[in-house]
Amino acid sequence: MTLEIEEALALIAHHIPAVTTHLLPIEQAVGAVLAQDVVASIDLPRFDNSAMDGYAVQLAQAGTVQSVSPTIFAGDTYKTHDFAQGIVKIMTGAAIPQGCEAIVPIEEVTHLEEQVKLPASIKAGAHIRRKSEDIAAGKVLLERGMRLGGYQLALLASQGITHVRTYRKPKVAVFATGEELKMHFEPLQAHNIYNSNTPALLGRAIELGCDVVFVGSAKDDKSDIAHHIHTALEADLVVTSGGVSVGDADFTKGVFGEFGIDYLFEHINIKPGKPTSFGRIGKTWVLNLPGNPLAALINFELFGRAAIAKLSGRKGHFIGTVHTVAHTDFRIKKGRVTVVPGVWDGKGFAASTHYGPGMLAPLIDANAFVILGESVERVVKGTPLFIISMDSAVDVQTMALLVNDF
Repeated sequence: MTLEIEEALALIAHHIPAVTTHLLPIEQAVGAVLAQDVVASIDLPRFDNSAMDGYAVQLAQAGTVQSVSPTIFAGDTYKTHDFAQGIVKIMTGAAIPQGCEAIVPIEEVTHLEEQVKLPASIKAGAHIRRKSEDIAAGKVLLERGMRLGGYQLALLASQGITHVRTYRKPKVAVFATGEELKMHFEPLQAHNIYNSNTPALLGRAIELGCDVVFVGSAKDDKSDIAHHIHTALEADLVVTSGGVSVGDADFTKGVFGEFGIDYLFEHINIKPGKPTSFGRIGKTWVLNLPGNPLAALINFELFGRAAIAKLSGRKGHFIGTVHTVAHTDFRIKKGRVTVVPGVWDGKGFAASTHYGPGMLAPLIDANAFVILGESVERVVKGTPLFIISMDSAVDVQTMALLVNDF
């Protein structure tokens, strides 16, 4: 049975659980995904404090000349002051004394030797940062499923949190099949080509936050493919390329069948990449991709990226789209749901002019792709499109409409 793209992605979203969890020091948690909510235990700010270098005053002192008490610095313990005796000089971040109703910045007063004259108008609460106005104790600070970056680490540190429970990185094993394939460090014979799929898939998995294992290149031989599968099954996700069509030497899916794979889907209504399949052997998920480079990598961006997002525990694990317009006219052959690579410059999408399933070079410049419905054969400049960016994260919590059909 051939599934639509959205149907296949919905199955991935429904069936794949997150990987196991572990504790990490926050300094090592950049890029990790939280496995539990983090609740604030400390108010931020912890106390009312000055937002400016200036003077702690009361409103009734507006327009008057006042004596100035010694300066309160950030970190000083200073709780009381008799405002009948004058005002207090205060630095940014210092706790305001009891009875203070506003802070007047230094540049807004008139200096008169050892005294200062305050402005005629002072606004209540001016330049005072109130306790807990940023973060209140008891508030959920960070939610489970959030990917941690530098700014999130700042919030954790503000609460005195040293370790967080996160999902471990998914482990992804990659291998390709093909008698003709050689790795880039091996010499080529006349009938050989270099295996470009495996380094690309390994690289993308690393970019998506995974630990990776290079299993190798399998020959078009059932026993060799079986050896590679056996080696790969310790991973959370196995990604293969090649051997999934119906050629005389396409053994990959058959050998996976001997391992008892339970497929969620075996064919997708997509061009290129119809033979793409996805299933499970025990606790290991398996994505079988076509051997043609562009077909393999485009389908990995759709289905591999979605699987990794679910394994990672991301709260938002669906692929998002960007609404834009076509920069140029372009044509495709109608009759199949078709993926077209191209460049999105923030203003519009320019489709690649020369590409095919077996090509690699179009993906070097491409940073996005558009999916066009079966009835589409021409897109004119200015046509509204929703495209998928390969640079942006998978972080949408509901499935977006992916296929442009007009």
